[in-house]
Amino acid sequence: MPKLNHPAHTLLEQLDGFDVIVDAERERADIVLKRPPFNIITMPEREQLRLVFESLDEDPRVRVIVLRAEGEHFSSGGDIRGFLEATPEHVSRLAWNIAAPARCAKPVIAANRGYCFGVGFEISLACDFRIASVTAQYALPEQKLGQIPGSGGSARLQSMIGIARTKDVVMRSRRIPGQQAYDWGFVVECVADDQLEAATDKLVDELRGFSPLAQRTVKKLLNDSEDSPLSIAIELEGHCYSRLRTSEDFREGVEAFHAKRKPQWQGR
Repeated sequence: MPKLNHPAHTLLEQLDGFDVIVDAERERADIVLKRPPFNIITMPEREQLRLVFESLDEDPRVRVIVLRAEGEHFSSGGDIRGFLEATPEHVSRLAWNIAAPARCAKPVIAANRGYCFGVGFEISLACDFRIASVTAQYALPEQKLGQIPGSGGSARLQSMIGIARTKDVVMRSRRIPGQQAYDWGFVVECVADDQLEAATDKLVDELRGFSPLAQRTVKKLLNDSEDSPLSIAIELEGHCYSRLRTSEDFREGVEAFHAKRKPQWQGR
């Protein structure tokens, strides 16, 4: 695993059930779940994943982060017995750890195939983009355990698909196929299983083509204004626009447009 720029990197010397691959030439980092066959996410793994996302967010080599998995399933969820053994303090950090992709300034893509259940679904919902294979099945099955989602799953899903559909998914522990997830709008693309990697690669390259400063700005704006009244959201958008107006990237974008050439972004 490449050295990560984070003071807690010693905690990451032995990753628990996943690998990190940094491809500096393609300006991307892949976090790859690797605990076959179902890629169960343990309690320690949740905290390590948070630290990795924070580290990659600070890594100047990386423009886009991809969360994916080896094998036919993204993740069947968490280590069930771990919930009974975890301390209340540890459990109270679950949602914070799983929200790490949303806090990243950089765009984060989740590539899902097969089972995407429980915390696997929740961390995917915290990403900016979800690409699904037709084999994907999404579920929050905690009701079957006498519990509810505890890492933001029901809250994020409700903001994306509404309360009625969220109740249908959560209260009935329903499995939602990839195509239906796309139809409902919480997946941006649903592709044949053998096309998942190619679709992910294509989105990575597309995102790399934009100004990193503009992307960081709009991601934070959208996250911060999601629950704001329209008037406040418009006001925030105006302030962000005004700040970007003085950036070198905006000047480069305008000059490249008029010169009919590809812009050379500097991220400032």
